Amino acid sequence: MEIKKVIKLTPNQVKDFVSAATKCDFDVDVSYNRFTVDAKSILGVFGLNFDCPLTVRYRGFNKEFENYLSEHAVAC
Repeated sequence: MEIKKVIKLTPNQVKDFVSAATKCDFDVDVSYNRFTVDAKSILGVFGLNFDCPLTVRYRGFNKEFENYLSEHAVAC
């Protein structure tokens, strides 16, 4: 089952986000509108628009990653 979370990041938080995603043993995608990138790619994530909420999609569980996403969650 796909899990979808909406988060807000600043450019200064990209390195920590990518680091958290890289520790997952499953694919993690992050998107804005129709533009989707691999969350484990620092260059891809830097190409996103940080003025708007980002959608993170994945199929798996990693406690550290869940905690990171919770810290940056946006109420929908």
